[in-house]
Amino acid sequence: MDNLNHLLEGFAHVVTPMNLLLALIGVTIGTAVGVLPGIGPAMTVALLLPVTYGMEPTQAFIMFAGIFYGGMYGGSTTSILLNTPGESSSVVTAIEGNKMAKAGRAAQALATAAIGSFVAGTIGTLLLVLVAPLVVDFAIGLGAPDYFAIMLLSFIAVTAVLGSSRIRGFASLLVGLVIGIVGIDSVSGQQRLTFGVPQLADGIDVVVVAVGIFAVGEALWVAAHLRRKPAGVIPVGVPWMGREDWKRSWKPWLRGTAFGFPFGAMPAGGAEIPTFLSYATEKKLTKHPEQFGKGAIEGVAGPEAANNASAAGTLVPMLAIGLPTNATAAVMLAAFQSYGIQPGPLLFERESGLVWALIASLFIGNLLLLLLNLPLAPAWARLLRIPRPYLYAGIVFFASMGAYAVNAQPLDLFLLLTLGLIGFGMRRFGLPVLPLIVGVILGPRAELQGRRSLQLSGGELSGLLGGPVSYVIYAVIVLVLAWPLVRRHIVRPLVQQRA
Repeated sequence: MDNLNHLLEGFAHVVTPMNLLLALIGVTIGTAVGVLPGIGPAMTVALLLPVTYGMEPTQAFIMFAGIFYGGMYGGSTTSILLNTPGESSSVVTAIEGNKMAKAGRAAQALATAAIGSFVAGTIGTLLLVLVAPLVVDFAIGLGAPDYFAIMLLSFIAVTAVLGSSRIRGFASLLVGLVIGIVGIDSVSGQQRLTFGVPQLADGIDVVVVAVGIFAVGEALWVAAHLRRKPAGVIPVGVPWMGREDWKRSWKPWLRGTAFGFPFGAMPAGGAEIPTFLSYATEKKLTKHPEQFGKGAIEGVAGPEAANNASAAGTLVPMLAIGLPTNATAAVMLAAFQSYGIQPGPLLFERESGLVWALIASLFIGNLLLLLLNLPLAPAWARLLRIPRPYLYAGIVFFASMGAYAVNAQPLDLFLLLTLGLIGFGMRRFGLPVLPLIVGVILGPRAELQGRRSLQLSGGELSGLLGGPVSYVIYAVIVLVLAWPLVRRHIVRPLVQQRA
């Protein structure tokens, strides 16, 4: 009941003319940038993060919630009309969505994606209201060793589970950890990796890192592979769905939501696995198997719902424990830190008004997203015709303005270019971006909790072992790391013997 009262107070903060306007602006900007080819939600949020500077925190996060959900929806438009997913979680939407568009059913594909996003986002946000306080109650009882173990699990999860190559994942994490330790050591007071530059004593701002790696890195990558002709966009009218489309879509929306939210809330979650599971499930349960691979509406409805429910799920560990489980959540965590707010168990107590206003604005933004995108789909489609040189020149310009606005230091522009080159190199050699961002954000916090644990134990390594929670987490880490060897040398021989 307390949660409901807090949520109603959050709605009271949001439903003022100014805050509703900010939510509408956030949804519009987030969708407009998210629709552009090659720009996923994480890059959208990173690029628009400086837009919220100078605002009061509650208003900034109301706008940010709109940008977050708007960017999530925009990726589906690009996937359906251009067959160009903005990120890996939109790949499955493109499989059937682009086939529907080529068959003259782009309006129906966009409609089921928009309504599915609304249904999944609403249910996912309701689950966030119910689950997040329970996670907070659990997290309050954790000590420094437990937090260190949880962060170690997060490092292992984003490198060993989500990426295609463990070596590349760990390499990306190492780069992030190195960037994260730049500055003054909080214990000894010694400068680390500052190279005598006074401006680096406070470390490299996470916003500069996120914008450089995502926006500038992507712009350089596209420039290196530029095609000068504008993209061929499939024409689309105002999205609508017939009775048969509704009948075939509502169950996939619910099943996709059931897949997406739990995976988003897990440290090793993400949206890739639930979207593929949703697609496989719909393919198995459909009464029209002959349409799969040729434009089945279930193949758009289910994965798109899973994608958006997963996005709501990522907010649970981010708000309750301070752990980002995907790149978008990592950039949102950077937004909190830019205001001096530290997500974690005490966030709901210290910044209760802000948190519940943010959650309430997710409901408002989700509704505005539906009302905005159904009539404006043809306008978003025209945005896709912007020539790539103009598009990415604009991205670099706004990224530079945003990075400079953080501290008003010319050095930040140099850092932005350097980080952009690192982002370009990571794309060139197939290194995932998420481990780097997680390393930058969680690295200093993991170091703090680890050193605190060792100080409490007088330097004994046994101090890293806390209570039952840390034992369970370390067991999971060992299992995750050892699983490939177990599967190769134990599971496969047993399967072959039985066969």
